[in-house]
Amino acid sequence: MIDPRYDTQCLLEPFDGEELDPDEIHDYIAENFVGDELLCVGDEDMVKLHFHTNTPFKVLEYCQGKGEIYDIVVEDMDRQTRGLHG
Repeated sequence: MIDPRYDTQCLLEPFDGEELDPDEIHDYIAENFVGDELLCVGDEDMVKLHFHTNTPFKVLEYCQGKGEIYDIVVEDMDRQTRGLHG
């Protein structure tokens, strides 16, 4: 079994009148969630998140508090390695 199991991705835009800080988001996720392959890139207007974790919905819940999330992808990498849809 692959661990961490889920490839978690999303785009994040700030709430009206606010700005995002990709470094702050990256650091919070790195310090508070178990996983690997963390990428958090962008600027104050948009952040792309990519993270392998066993708790994808907790990560997305955190992101939802930072702004509007969309293009959400959660893929089961263990299923993918067995030739099934992730």
